[in-house]
Amino acid sequence: MRFTLALHSDDGVHYGVTVPDLPGCYSAGDTLDDAIQQAREAIDAHCELLAEEGADLPPAQALALHQADPTLSGAVWAVVDVPVDRYLGPAEKINITVPGRVLARIDAHAKRQGESRSGFMVRAAQQAMRSS
Repeated sequence: MRFTLALHSDDGVHYGVTVPDLPGCYSAGDTLDDAIQQAREAIDAHCELLAEEGADLPPAQALALHQADPTLSGAVWAVVDVPVDRYLGPAEKINITVPGRVLARIDAHAKRQGESRSGFMVRAAQQAMRSS
């Protein structure tokens, strides 16, 4: 799963990290590379805690939305992949029927977003369930 990082530094060397899509998830590092690695570990631990509490992972927001947040102004931005699937439960294969034209649109949209078909459909379902 991809996570956006907002990195801040007062001295250009040491960085504090905020993970805007995971409220309460923060980290830091002595270098930019170290800060990013520490953020990956913090994300993993945060997602593990959410799973233990039976909570859902919050949905990822667009980078532009985070960049517009005045509390994150001046951040250096990074996006990292962190494998958190193990906290979502085992994957299950399902068989669904989807009209061909709709499936083609789903695939094209998912590809533009850098997602798989399954990833897109899970995210869309989660969004639909949150808004109802």
